[in-house]
Amino acid sequence: MEPYEITATVDTPEVSLNAGKGTLSLARMSLPEDAVEFYSPILQWVSDYCKSPNPQTVFNMKLEYFNTASSKQLIQILLLLQGLQDKSVVIINWYYKEIDEDMQGLGEEFSQIINMPFNLIPVAKFDK
Repeated sequence: MEPYEITATVDTPEVSLNAGKGTLSLARMSLPEDAVEFYSPILQWVSDYCKSPNPQTVFNMKLEYFNTASSKQLIQILLLLQGLQDKSVVIINWYYKEIDEDMQGLGEEFSQIINMPFNLIPVAKFDK
């Protein structure tokens, strides 16, 4: 499976999906005008990856902010990863600014929604 990469823009996140390494990353901001359209190829890639995953899969969420439309798409990605648990050790790292209680709370909420533990990781600032 080919890696899938997208460079961040003002409104869309940096995306790095690498089946060979078993790593998936989203970073920066997620405010696409059409979240369904933006996330559609990402969801397809994750769905394809789930057919033959690595023994360990790591999903790094380093989003500073995302809108409601993006949150629905992120839940879909997380639900796909939830279904991998019998084939792969799934690790979800949820990074948030240590002063951002809202993003920390969203990590806790998402963890409960998909019934999987997240590593909630506070950072002083995000790397650019």
